[in-house]
Amino acid sequence: MKIPILMYHQIDEPPPRGTALRGLIVAPSSFGWQMRMLRLMGYKGLSMRDLEPYLHGEQQGKVVGITFDDGYQNNLVHALPSLKANGFTATCYGVSSMVGGTNAWDAGKVAQKPLMTQQDWLAWHGAGMDVGSHTQTHANLTELSDEAAQRQIVQSKDELQQVLGAEVRHFCYPYGWFKPEHEEMVRAAGYLTATSTRRGRVQTGDNPFALNRIMVARATNPLQFAAKITTRYEDARQ
Repeated sequence: MKIPILMYHQIDEPPPRGTALRGLIVAPSSFGWQMRMLRLMGYKGLSMRDLEPYLHGEQQGKVVGITFDDGYQNNLVHALPSLKANGFTATCYGVSSMVGGTNAWDAGKVAQKPLMTQQDWLAWHGAGMDVGSHTQTHANLTELSDEAAQRQIVQSKDELQQVLGAEVRHFCYPYGWFKPEHEEMVRAAGYLTATSTRRGRVQTGDNPFALNRIMVARATNPLQFAAKITTRYEDARQ
């Protein structure tokens, strides 16, 4: 069974043409039809937590993982209503030391946008959504010493758990960059999965600490969206 895990960043009105990383900002109206389309196609959108039994081969079904990187406040404002309207859950990966801040790691490249506050994270989690870790500072793990990388992985889990008062079970590599030793650090820290930016659907037996995902971009049209979910469109691009 092939399982698509969708990767989103911001759900907001896209900035003007020519803006850096504009493609990572999906309009709320587009996200809305994408969620409705999944439901009409018979798919259930699930958080990484809810996807666990499918990844382990304990359950079968038409399921799609839904993930958001970075923890933007606009995920709560614009994505949550569509998720709830369709009966879906999703995982949002937070940057633990920047709760209530902005995407400072993008300074000088793109506009700064507010990240979720502690109250926002509690509202997201309270609505039945899942929270995962995206390190403490959105660090490029491949540029850090082993000690520093391990600290980013372990302490981000602890800090987010303190914010939520609940367990954080899933991790996402910032920028999608990681080495085999980082996979082991994630496992040793007590996470159950780690997602990357490598393209393709996943299946039972895949390495749970290097899971592929499928990016949904601003310009993704309905035909492309359906192909990403139901065909080898993304698998062939690994």
